[in-house]
Amino acid sequence: ACSAFSQTSCDECLKNVSCLWCYTNNTCIDYPVRSILPPSSLCSLSNARWGLCWINFEALIIAMAVVAGLILVFITVCCCYCCYCRRRSRSRLDEEEEHLARKREERRLQSLQRKHERKLKHDEIRKKYGLLQDSDNPYSRFENE
Repeated sequence: ACSAFSQTSCDECLKNVSCLWCYTNNTCIDYPVRSILPPSSLCSLSNARWGLCWINFEALIIAMAVVAGLILVFITVCCCYCCYCRRRSRSRLDEEEEHLARKREERRLQSLQRKHERKLKHDEIRKKYGLLQDSDNPYSRFENE
């Protein structure tokens, strides 16, 4: 079917998706579907057109390689950046957790210190009014004076 469009024009040939136009001898041939690229014995890549008349296979291959390379570089950069951010956020979380633990321990120590100071103050008041029990004999009877 494609050979019927030979010696016409590239646009007429490429209206059929299964056709390949070769500028070397202005022929329309069936696209070799068994191979991805047309062999050079059929038509050189710089003179072969498929899909659009204004772009040849060499330019198409180069453009596709550049786009694929850019996509790979973009994916690699994104993966590296995400891994770096995760590692950085983990270390930041660890630092924050350690800071909170230190603060918690400081508050606990301050609380114990205040408790001890209150106990001393209460003991002084009990001693002043004679309410402090003798530490030698905690079971002694309380006597009124």
